[in-house]
Amino acid sequence: MKLFFTKYQGTGNDFVMIDNRDNSFPKDNVKLIEKLCDRRFGIGADGLILLENDLETDFKMVYYNSDGNESSMCGNGGRCLVAFAKSLRVIHDQTTFLATDGLHHAYVLEDGIISLGMKNVLEVKMETDYVFLNTGSPHHVMMVEELDGFDVKGIGAQIRYSDLYGKTGSNVNFVKQLSDNHFRLRTYERGVEDETYSCGTGATATAIAMHALGKTNSNHVYLDVEGGKLEVSFEKIGNSYTNVFLKGPAVFVFEGDIEW
Repeated sequence: MKLFFTKYQGTGNDFVMIDNRDNSFPKDNVKLIEKLCDRRFGIGADGLILLENDLETDFKMVYYNSDGNESSMCGNGGRCLVAFAKSLRVIHDQTTFLATDGLHHAYVLEDGIISLGMKNVLEVKMETDYVFLNTGSPHHVMMVEELDGFDVKGIGAQIRYSDLYGKTGSNVNFVKQLSDNHFRLRTYERGVEDETYSCGTGATATAIAMHALGKTNSNHVYLDVEGGKLEVSFEKIGNSYTNVFLKGPAVFVFEGDIEW
């Protein structure tokens, strides 16, 4: 069977996009999704995203990691899906859509920049050497002295599979401060089981974690990831972080047909 796909990337975090408004995609075929995401035998991507109809919003987002399993929210994937929806003329310059963690609002800005509303963060767990929080996906955030040459995959996997997080695991972010509201991070993503060039929920978690730790007093944080630059803004009300937005590029890469 022939499958038409489109590929997008957001700061190097890349995704296979499928217009599944006709519900024709075999969503339970884990091996197929894994193959499509394979960088040697398939299209190649960190994940696969279906755009589906939703009765109450503009569309529904269904996200799969590159291991073929449906996963939690993906921030960069959400931004790329908004750009994809605009290309399909499902939306114009703003949208509300449904994802696994609830409703999201997003805006299409100039030069291919997408600003995506993320879920409120009601709890930030601060431990001696790390911070844990959920920004639609679970994130372990820790600061390191030097990121160049850091074993993101090895140490990230140790933490992801540790007793801290049990069978579900956690994404792991390693962070270095560059200035008052400017940080660099590298992320190990569960489901990909490797470092990715960028992670939107990870960038969001890092920005909030740095604010919670007192590393920055700004509610607008700039983040350098391996694949480019992202921005996160938020408001803090009591102990909660609200009005959280992830902002960055969402870029069309290519499209085509693949036999499966």
